[in-house]
Amino acid sequence: MSRRLSILASLILLLFVVVAAQSAYVQYFRAGALSASPLNPRVNSVSSSAPRGEILGADGTVLADSLPTSASGKYFQREYPLGSLTAGVVGFVAPALGTTWGLEEEYNTELTAHAQPAQNFEQVLAPTMAADSVQTTLYPALQRIAQVAMGGQDGAAVVIQPQTGAIMAMYSNPTYEPEYLASPSYSKALAYYNKISKNNANGFPPLGVVATQQTFPPGSTFKVITTAAAAKYKPALLTKKYPVLNYMIPPTSTLKLYNDGFSACGGTVQQMLPVSCDPGYARLGLDLGAVDLTKMANAFGYNQLPPIDLPYGRPLVSNAFFPTARSFTYNIPFLAYSSIGQGNVRATPLEQALVAAGIADGGTIMTPHLMQSIVGPDGTVISKYTPTVWKQPITPAQAAVIVPLMKNVVAFGTASQVGFLPQDEVAAKTGTAQTRNNTLTDDWMIAFAPASHPTVAVAVAMPFQGYSNYGAQVAGPIVKCLIEGALAIQAGQPSTGTATTCAS
Repeated sequence: MSRRLSILASLILLLFVVVAAQSAYVQYFRAGALSASPLNPRVNSVSSSAPRGEILGADGTVLADSLPTSASGKYFQREYPLGSLTAGVVGFVAPALGTTWGLEEEYNTELTAHAQPAQNFEQVLAPTMAADSVQTTLYPALQRIAQVAMGGQDGAAVVIQPQTGAIMAMYSNPTYEPEYLASPSYSKALAYYNKISKNNANGFPPLGVVATQQTFPPGSTFKVITTAAAAKYKPALLTKKYPVLNYMIPPTSTLKLYNDGFSACGGTVQQMLPVSCDPGYARLGLDLGAVDLTKMANAFGYNQLPPIDLPYGRPLVSNAFFPTARSFTYNIPFLAYSSIGQGNVRATPLEQALVAAGIADGGTIMTPHLMQSIVGPDGTVISKYTPTVWKQPITPAQAAVIVPLMKNVVAFGTASQVGFLPQDEVAAKTGTAQTRNNTLTDDWMIAFAPASHPTVAVAVAMPFQGYSNYGAQVAGPIVKCLIEGALAIQAGQPSTGTATTCAS
């Protein structure tokens, strides 16, 4: 009998330990998340009975605010003045659906009414409840330029300030109208969600952000990374002369890897990058090997989630899964195609923008960010973002090898017909990746300017274009408009004229 009582007592004690551990976990480790969760009734109640903080653009434009829903002013509904233009980044609060998205979710704790620091003894006893505001790095004018220049086609554009990592623009299409999701009516919010869920022919999630949540073969924009690998690991390959041919056949394969248009090309890296020579760069990738190419891709941020301050609703990462080189049996033909940004290489537009920014900033990739500062209800700046380094894939000297090559892409290479302004001193790389059984193309361009002292880096991806289209033809004009607009903003000049030019 005593043995049974001992077992029972031990079991009861164990259960008490489990309950205590679970209680401690909820109180100390999950408290913050549960408190901020939109499924928390207290949060929904506070959100509707008190105004949320504003989300502001870099120029002070209101991107999100709260308006009273009745004359009494007791209840509030979220409003998004720029609608679909900034929806992908700003997101929404949908109290009827019990969900938030984008910056609204990322900074929900700050944007929800909470106890403010006491200014007097009375406020110590009865704390004032109010919400903070979030000042972002986004420029609505650049968002508009991207939207107009993309002409309603699916794709994404990202503009970054290389020295700080500040996202000046991040526009994705398809997009949506957040005000319908913010409706207090469950039936209206759900009806709109169901509507946009059926609209996209390319199968993108209705509330997704192409810039951060979709990957595409980066095509020849990846040759920048292949070049960086040569500069860092095997610099002798930079001056190696590759034969002038219109195709190459990788070892152990019978497939011919043709150059674009079946034209012949070759020579050194200095000759091949501006004209984007596929056979030569495939050979360069084979000479580098899978190990070095993998190390360099990872050093630039592939196979990782960039630490941007956005919740990842669909966590896709840029990937470059090169065949292992532990033995001599790795897939050499696959490596040849990977070296030119096809095969098993895929990238998000954000990742390729970070690649451009890394070259522009002398081999340093700053942490990308959207929050510039948190501002209290009285206008006091509570906190400011401090720029931090994310990656340092190459040295300034190695980056300096790549910059003139990208300038030559604009001077006489594949981007020479885009029409970049000479005074903007643009350095770029185009990319055209065949997809869907070689029936369509994913068209890219990455760029930065001015090349001598870069202050802006851009990536544009336009997927599922016609087979006869090219990165310079499709993405190039969008990049041109964004660079002109960003440089105008940085110079303190209005950029609205650039948007008009792009519209025409």
